[in-house]
Amino acid sequence: MSKPHAIIIGAGFTGTATAHDLALRGFDVTVIERGDLCNGTSGRTHGLLHSGGRYAVKDQESAIECIDENNILRKIVPQVIEPNGGLFIALNESDLQYGEAFIEGCEACHIPLEELKPGEALRLEPNINPKLLTAFLIPDGTFDPLRLALSFAATAKKNGAKFRTYTEVKSLIVDGKGNVVGVNVMDRRLNKSQEWRADIVVNATGAWAGEITEMAGAHVPVKPTPGVMVAYEQRFIQRAINRLNKPGDGDIVLPQRRMVVVGTTSFEIDNLDYVPVLENHAKLMLERGAELIPAIANAKMRGKYMATRPLIGAGEGRSAARTFKCYDHKETDNVDGLVTITGGKATTLRAMAEKTADVVCSKLGIKAACMTKEVPLISYRRYYTMPN
Repeated sequence: MSKPHAIIIGAGFTGTATAHDLALRGFDVTVIERGDLCNGTSGRTHGLLHSGGRYAVKDQESAIECIDENNILRKIVPQVIEPNGGLFIALNESDLQYGEAFIEGCEACHIPLEELKPGEALRLEPNINPKLLTAFLIPDGTFDPLRLALSFAATAKKNGAKFRTYTEVKSLIVDGKGNVVGVNVMDRRLNKSQEWRADIVVNATGAWAGEITEMAGAHVPVKPTPGVMVAYEQRFIQRAINRLNKPGDGDIVLPQRRMVVVGTTSFEIDNLDYVPVLENHAKLMLERGAELIPAIANAKMRGKYMATRPLIGAGEGRSAARTFKCYDHKETDNVDGLVTITGGKATTLRAMAEKTADVVCSKLGIKAACMTKEVPLISYRRYYTMPN
């Protein structure tokens, strides 16, 4: 009996993780990506392994998803993670007032936290603002974005998944009943059009999800919301440093290799394929970053860049939920053969893949349990050494 064939559009975090999950469940998997792995948003994240602390007050569903997946990723892919922890620091009375709700939120979302006196926090991180009033230690971490995706992709590849990079979806193949049965693609290296059929098509294109669903006359309520980040050429800290207040612009500084990254802003765009790195946003990151780490004010800039979040649900910008949703377009648009996964965070990539694979298996009448909570991922280096 032949394996069911799934085509996954998008080779970012969600696409590679879904390929890994479906390959373990016995699928023949083909992943299509118009660039290389992490060509879009996944390649431009600041690399925070969320503890859920940022969302524990106003978005507890997302907070619980983050802490649960944080623990799982530490176990299955430790080779790409710095389990260095994080600090939420208060610099004024408004921050202190928020701290009360922060404690309650973290306890409600089973996020471990420890309150530190200013002197204790400064002994851990001597370069943070010495005027801090209090601090909370939480289990944040950092990860290497490309290596995280490559680890999922390599393990999927080991189990038979095929990755077709520099291959762009030009249209979805829709049968006479209005259902999706495959994709028309352009191999950008060969400048050659091809037609591929499948039992199911998974749309894992993040902020671009709406453009894919429109090809089949379907809809998904994704809100592409970019933000600007700035990297500086010195590693001033060993832990993620967050402002103890509701999420805002420039309220986090992350250590990445020999650098720190300050992020992020939030704004709207018209063209997904051209997002400007706004100069006033970069300047704001310098100002806000220096509030947390004063030495940033005189640091050399390494680079400034942006990423586009695929937000879903009610609210705009910062008020929109950071949770994820999987759409079976048979239920939402009466278009069979197409499933979309969008929203979420890099930290929740495995859970997003599990939910998507559950929906795919249910649609095709396949009984196969998820194994990704327990299966260790192989080295990210193997992606490039295995045949495709």
